[in-house]
Amino acid sequence: MPAASTGASAAVPPDARAAAVTDLRHRAGEPGYRRANLALFAAGMATFVLLYCTQGLLPVLSADLGLTPGQASWTASAATLGLAVALLPASALSDRYGRTAVMTASVSGAALIGLALPFAPDLTALVALRALQGAALAGLPATAMAYLAEEVHPSALAGAMGLYVAGNSIGGMGGRLLSGWTAAAWGWRWGVASTAVLALACAAAFRLLVPAARHFRRAPVDPRALARTVAGHLRNPLLARLYALGALFMAVFGAVYTTAGYRLIAEPFRLPESAAASVFAVYLVGTATSAGAGRLAGRLGRRGALYAATGTTVAGLLVSLGDTLVCALLGLVLITGGFFAGHAVASSSVGRTAATGRAQASALYLIAYYTGNSLGGTLGADAFHAAGWPGTAAVGLTAMVLAAGVTLYATRRALADRRAGVRALSGSA
Repeated sequence: MPAASTGASAAVPPDARAAAVTDLRHRAGEPGYRRANLALFAAGMATFVLLYCTQGLLPVLSADLGLTPGQASWTASAATLGLAVALLPASALSDRYGRTAVMTASVSGAALIGLALPFAPDLTALVALRALQGAALAGLPATAMAYLAEEVHPSALAGAMGLYVAGNSIGGMGGRLLSGWTAAAWGWRWGVASTAVLALACAAAFRLLVPAARHFRRAPVDPRALARTVAGHLRNPLLARLYALGALFMAVFGAVYTTAGYRLIAEPFRLPESAAASVFAVYLVGTATSAGAGRLAGRLGRRGALYAATGTTVAGLLVSLGDTLVCALLGLVLITGGFFAGHAVASSSVGRTAATGRAQASALYLIAYYTGNSLGGTLGADAFHAAGWPGTAAVGLTAMVLAAGVTLYATRRALADRRAGVRALSGSA
């Protein structure tokens, strides 16, 4: 019997054996699939609760520490900048030490740093801790999608990715709302403490729920190979344009949402701080817009969808210049919808464009994206301090003019290539 069994095993083609192993990945409806979904939802929520925890309380922070909007904005910008710097190293560490190990260390470490934030004695210490927290968070976005792609069956991958992104969206909104509301009642120190406690609970849920990685294959960290891959992506003109678009759209988003609270508590609106913090509920518009971006690109093409996203964002910036609360809120809705549509189209195009090294290509996009957030938030806050909301809107409009220029250049290149192809065919005929 053992001999017969061995012979039967040897008779199975290698491809069939590989397919059998692949079939062990989690499928929709299975307990492992549900656990993986819930775990990544919790981790994604914790990541974005922490990443944006100070953005909802910037006016309170300014009042308590005597800061200008530009100075206070560094508490948000430092975190996204720290995350951007650490993304590539974190992705390399996950190849060496495993997806779940890096994700666990990332979200738990960042939550523990969050518990230290309320004790920061001054702005310098707070910004330093936020930069360290952002760097710690990098292990989650750099690794989560790779984990899902390896452990979830392709037939169920879209649903798992969607739930992970939903956790990001809810965390991004929830972190701003929770910290803003808490800070309005008890001060900014309690505001950041509340988000740290919530993130720590999410980190514990992630660790308890996440299934073991059964398909991860350890790979050595090769800095030279990584550098070659990164350099190749940066030399790709289409990828470079997509990275620029991600940075420019996020610069608008960072500028607007860093200063929106300041605008709403000042004249002519004079909203209570808790009501001003509630403006981040507009973030939900992005969830619907992101879902519809694929259909928009299917109808208009990628560049057509980018033109539509840019136009919507510009319209929102112009509408927001009105001095009524309706104009301010409608402008935010349009800006948010345009931003999420542009980001969804640009980010999804990166994976399709990169023939090799897709993980590094996506990491480079995220680096550009979060760098744009940091620069936009700081420039927008400085402009607001100097010229009020028109200054912030001017920063956003400048970024959108540049985005339109990048898209127009891509359109002209595509038309020129098409004409060259037609001429080549005519000549060969």
